[in-house]
Amino acid sequence: MSDQAIRPDGPEFHSGSRLFPGGAAPDSLGFEAFQRAGAKVVAAFAQIGDLAAMILDATLATGEALVRRRFSWPEFFEQTWFLISVTFLPTLLISIPFGLVIVLEVGGLAQQIGATSVVGAVDSLGIVAQGAPVITAILLAGAGGSAICSDLGARTMRDEIAAMWVMAVDPIERLVAPRLLAMILVALLLNGIVAFAGIMAGYFCAVLILHTSAGGFLGSFSTFAQPTDFIQSELKAAIFGLLAAAVASHQGLRAKKGPAGVGEAVNRSVVITGVSLFVLNVLITQIFYVITPPKAL
Repeated sequence: MSDQAIRPDGPEFHSGSRLFPGGAAPDSLGFEAFQRAGAKVVAAFAQIGDLAAMILDATLATGEALVRRRFSWPEFFEQTWFLISVTFLPTLLISIPFGLVIVLEVGGLAQQIGATSVVGAVDSLGIVAQGAPVITAILLAGAGGSAICSDLGARTMRDEIAAMWVMAVDPIERLVAPRLLAMILVALLLNGIVAFAGIMAGYFCAVLILHTSAGGFLGSFSTFAQPTDFIQSELKAAIFGLLAAAVASHQGLRAKKGPAGVGEAVNRSVVITGVSLFVLNVLITQIFYVITPPKAL
């Protein structure tokens, strides 16, 4: 190797060289990467704060509209029927095999160890308190939330939201509030249907496939089931429905111009809701376990 190749002023250290393109030193490259990562973290926290502010604004706007009798009931009933129509059948079709799989897996293991009497407790602990609200939230976020986000995103792209602000019409009260209330109502209704369908599917699976006695299944279910399980399930469904509608509305109102921007907003809303609901599910479950500990044998 020549002396020029190893000197600090050699070609490898020149601007645009193959070692450090643009003449950037290793320290500056690392600092720029750190700056980009820090900017992304700050932007993520800003999005969380913006979302929390919109949830608070929508909640206050809903209460004020109900008190002053200017709530958009036609929009509410239209959104409620739309959400039910697009989520009822898929949610039911998912809840039935979900209950079957849980009882088959746990029931098969229980048969091997001679503990078939606890199969009914699986429905109480696994489906009512955990599976039903998560399934409901995922379907609402995937079907209903994406529709809400695309609708508001298209309105934003056509400058309808800006026109509403110009005419002194609050889009949070007029568009977001009815969708939030409709999503919470549909989430509560679907959660009960999913829990019932999962319990019945688990019951028939345990009795007809695993040949567990019906009395043993119902006995273990009633032993381990608590009223707080259903309360926890409905509370989770309401919170998840509020989260799905808020994230979808937030992303739709802030969608970029053009069809690509609306598509990106829909994708972000589904991903953010999916990740957030699992984190909230863990937190709410731990809080309920502290307040009302599960029953023991």
